[in-house]
Amino acid sequence: MYFEGDGFPKGRRILEYVQAALKINDRILLKEIHISLYGQQKKVIVGDNGSGKSLLMKQIYEKLRTVNDMKLGYMPQNYAEAFSVKDTPVTFLLEACDRDDITRARELLGRMKFTREEMEHSVYQLSEGQKAKLYLLRFIKQGCNVLLMDEPFSALDPLVRQDMQFELLQIQRKLRKTVIFITHDIDEAFKLGDTVAIMRDGKLVQVDTPEHMSTHPADEYVEAFINNADKSKVLSVQNVMIVPKALVRLEDSPEHAIRVMYKNELSTVYVVDSELRLAGILTIGDAINARKAQVPIEHVLITDVPVVDPDAMVADIMTMAAEARYPMAAVGKDGQEVYIIRQGRFVLPGTEELNEALS
Repeated sequence: MYFEGDGFPKGRRILEYVQAALKINDRILLKEIHISLYGQQKKVIVGDNGSGKSLLMKQIYEKLRTVNDMKLGYMPQNYAEAFSVKDTPVTFLLEACDRDDITRARELLGRMKFTREEMEHSVYQLSEGQKAKLYLLRFIKQGCNVLLMDEPFSALDPLVRQDMQFELLQIQRKLRKTVIFITHDIDEAFKLGDTVAIMRDGKLVQVDTPEHMSTHPADEYVEAFINNADKSKVLSVQNVMIVPKALVRLEDSPEHAIRVMYKNELSTVYVVDSELRLAGILTIGDAINARKAQVPIEHVLITDVPVVDPDAMVADIMTMAAEARYPMAAVGKDGQEVYIIRQGRFVLPGTEELNEALS
């Protein structure tokens, strides 16, 4: 899918909304609100029903309408009500209704994988996923630079919902749109947002990145709220890696390596070269064999070591982790920062051999 981008410059502040209290008949609807929005940001507001998130969206919408160069696209949960029985996907997208306008509409629909026949069907013959894509396409065609989305995918089938989440992320990345998204689903919030705001009783209780929020919840409510989230899709490898208890240098003797493993109660150890770059893994069994054969540890070193980027998501390395026989390494971009990924579920070989070697 390819579209031309027309979003705000990344990092440009386009909103600073502060609301001490919003009342109706002495009833406080919003309180202690302070929320910022920057160009190309994906901000998701999440909370239970009645938390005030949709009301906050409306206040943000009114504020954004006053910003220069602002063109807003708003997608409510009941967006399908905007379709007319006379609409086809092409006519729904038309603005000028001339030949160039029709051509542009067809091009956009084609890029969203609409067939020629579907372009001429009544909108009501489309699948729910196609209807959602069509509504998003109108924002693209109109050149909207900020998208406000109030639980638009909540009524969709789970698989269709997942597809629409992917489409939205693709659109945001390629067109550099700024997105404010409302949801009650913390997994959806963590998947779509680079910044997530959790609401409770009309108040923002925490505004943070998904990763930092998962590891540093502001209070017990936030902790409970995100407790059921799939944190493997939020946490990066940095959150599950630790500095190795010990390292062995490539030039060290097998005897020294055995002593290092014994002292630190390890059955395997990372081996680094003279520039402290990861060279491989040495097991206690291989170290014992090297000592017996009187050969350097380089001769018995396991060099096929599973290595991952510290910035990778935990979810993306789970298959590799499940298949790894030895501890996985996280290595920085310069190759000189070596960390071990905590893998408590793996049973590492060599404990009995270690005791035997040092007895």
